[in-house]
Amino acid sequence: MSEGPRVLVGAVGLAGHALPAIALARALGDRGAGVVVATSERWRPLLAELGLGAAPRSDYFAVPGDEQHPGKDAALAASVRGLLPMLREAKPDVVVSDGLTAAPALAAEIARVPCATLFPEVYPVHGSRLPPFASGLYPPRTPVGAAAWSAGQPLRRLLPGARAARRAFNREREELGLEPEPGFHGTLSDDLTLVATFPQLEYPRRWPGHVHVTGPMMLDPSDVEVELPGGDEPVRVLVTMGGAGELNGPVPANAVVADWVSYGRVMPLASAVVCNGNHGTVAWALAHGAPVLVSPAMADDAEHGARVGWSGAGLMVPGWLLRPGPVRLAMRQLLDDPAFRVRAREIAAWSSANDGAARGAELVEGLAR
Repeated sequence: MSEGPRVLVGAVGLAGHALPAIALARALGDRGAGVVVATSERWRPLLAELGLGAAPRSDYFAVPGDEQHPGKDAALAASVRGLLPMLREAKPDVVVSDGLTAAPALAAEIARVPCATLFPEVYPVHGSRLPPFASGLYPPRTPVGAAAWSAGQPLRRLLPGARAARRAFNREREELGLEPEPGFHGTLSDDLTLVATFPQLEYPRRWPGHVHVTGPMMLDPSDVEVELPGGDEPVRVLVTMGGAGELNGPVPANAVVADWVSYGRVMPLASAVVCNGNHGTVAWALAHGAPVLVSPAMADDAEHGARVGWSGAGLMVPGWLLRPGPVRLAMRQLLDDPAFRVRAREIAAWSSANDGAARGAELVEGLAR
């Protein structure tokens, strides 16, 4: 029986969120903690392989204040109530809740269990003198620009969408018998927030004492070998669909398309990585010293693309420029200018010396004590 703290780790089933949470759970288990992971059934075989406990099925994708799904309030309440019996039986010393789901954090609040938040990306809370998160903008270069962003920050909280989201989230809290939350960031922990990214991707800011940039928490669930294309072309291209199925259309002779690949196997071979800005792919690339070209698919992807460009480890091509010509020019710049690879290798060196999951486990243990 484990002599360490008892920990419940909860995350949505998306690979970019579940895998960092499972990496943290594995690190906690390695340190002697008794760990149970609440996520989707998709990851149950992986949890069994790693010797981690799996909580009952929890597939609900619960973003605080999201009004786009009919019946969401009842579904969230049911998800929270479904976790409560397990919390009361297992009596965890601490709950770690993925920043993209509200259920584990709300269940911990009801059960009066300390709770930590895990963000497997850059810190999404707006900072003073910085542009809004997900804007895809660099930090201001002048005091005037910084003052403008600071002046606009209170106004963004008055936007109808932000106010509606807060009202919706507080209705969820009311249904669960909880007091309204005055803030704008839902279930963010005030005790411990783990930001699982590279510090080189974070804009300079004043950090709250409970927020820690640990480094990425990476776990490679695939051991699939992929045969790379021949090397007689100017470039060789490996495309992964990330489990989305087959690629429609012809595939050039110098390219291979795979449903899944092992990042641990292929990233060390990459001269550069092109992606949509998913944090997991960016982190794996930089951890192996490969510069990154981002063409964002969503708002948070644009934020990651901006951070990569600002750090000097890559470039971003906006979605409206996503055509062969601009991508070709950007890729040539990325491959021809050695400064990008030098910076990526500097980040890789930091990654080799700093295990994000181990640091996160240490901090969670501290909260449990």
